[in-house]
Amino acid sequence: MELKELNDLYIDELKDLYNAEHQILEALPKMADTATSPKLKKAFQTHIKQTEVHVQRLEQIFEKLGEKPTGKVCKAMKGLVAEGAEMIKEDATPYVKDAGLITSAQRVEHYEMAGYGSVRTFAKTLGYDDAAALLQQTLDEEQQTDLNLTSLAEATINDKAMAGATK
Repeated sequence: MELKELNDLYIDELKDLYNAEHQILEALPKMADTATSPKLKKAFQTHIKQTEVHVQRLEQIFEKLGEKPTGKVCKAMKGLVAEGAEMIKEDATPYVKDAGLITSAQRVEHYEMAGYGSVRTFAKTLGYDDAAALLQQTLDEEQQTDLNLTSLAEATINDKAMAGATK
């Protein structure tokens, strides 16, 4: 796709996010299965449901644009997912692994926040107010997920990891 104007870049970035969300939908169940902390498991399971909604919102935006959401692979997310998969395979005590899973998940959240912030701004500039509102909703949810992961780490998981807790 040749990027001649902002609308072209907007669509290209939306496709990138769409692919990224699908990669996340494949990775999150594995992270949830690996997590030791019940609260972390629940956080990952909750984010699976949110991510499904994020995909639906993107599909709404593409439909309104008359575009197909496919055709792009998010290479950055591929790398972030691969790093998360490495953490899953690490030989680590359970709460150290949980702390590592949080680190991997927060890297993903920050990538998504950057992407959604950019496309939301493009949508505003292009006059796509409905899309901007949907993208802002997703951005808010990604930010809240990041904050929730930080809270989990600070409340229990990091202390248990430091102590070498196994349960």
